[in-house]
Order: sequence, then structure tokens, then C-alpha cells
Amino acid sequence: MKTKEIKLKYQPWLSADIMHKDSLKWLSELNFIKDEQLFFDDLVKSYTLQLIDSKHFAESKKIVSRLSSSQKATNALLEVVKKHEKGLEIMVDGIDQLNEEDGYKNEHVELITRVTKFLENYRTFKTQLFVLIKNIIKEGKQKRLLQ
Repeated sequence: MKTKEIKLKYQPWLSADIMHKDSLKWLSELNFIKDEQLFFDDLVKSYTLQLIDSKHFAESKKIVSRLSSSQKATNALLEVVKKHEKGLEIMVDGIDQLNEEDGYKNEHVELITRVTKFLENYRTFKTQLFVLIKNIIKEGKQKRLLQ
């Protein structure tokens, strides 16, 4: 006799209130990141001459490219989270729509993973940008001291 293998998937219990708070938190973080990226644009513009110096050019090119792609990803993710937040109505409308509610919960779980991964990658990018700018500022100060 063959036994059936049962695969269990952990599904966290998510209430509408928890999902709403998560969505608002994500919207806040993503809007902050969007503003922060404008600051990074200005920072890159301020140090353009130093960034295109042959010593830093390759690394600078990667960082500027990542900034551009990060801005696009932020805007896309922001739209997805806004749409998800607007869809919360299905959970609180008082009508039992089990398939749609399960779909919404699954979408929320996927968003948890997606937003977390995005934030981790963004922090890494931010660290790299700050290290690059810090090194450029240090070199500028050293050149001035030697003159």
C-alpha cells in the first residue's frame, strides 16, 4: 500500500487589521525611500566630477546604474502596494468570498517577501553609495591638506 505524502505549508494568520498596518508601513517606507533617492540623485550630481575620475569611474557607473534601477523598482513596488491596499476591501466587506480572500492573503504573503527582499537590497546599495562618497570626500580633504 502506498502512502500519500502530505506537504504542509506554513500560512500565518493574517487579519485585515494586520494586513492594513503592514501595507501602511510599506507605503511609508517606500515613500521615504523615494524621497531619499532624490537626495542621492543630488548627492551624485554634487560629486559628478569626482565620480567620473578614472579611479572611481567603474564603481561609480555601477552605483549610478543601481540608483536608476532602484528608483524604477521603488515606483513599481509602490504601485503594487497601493493596489494591494485598495484591495483590502474584500476582507472587510462582510461578504464571504473565500477564494478571493485566500488569494488576497496569498498576495499579502508574497508582498511580505518581496518588500523585505527589496529593503535588504536597498540597504546594501545605500551602504555602497555612502562608502563611495565617503572615500571621495576623504580623498578631497587629503588633497587639500597636501596643497
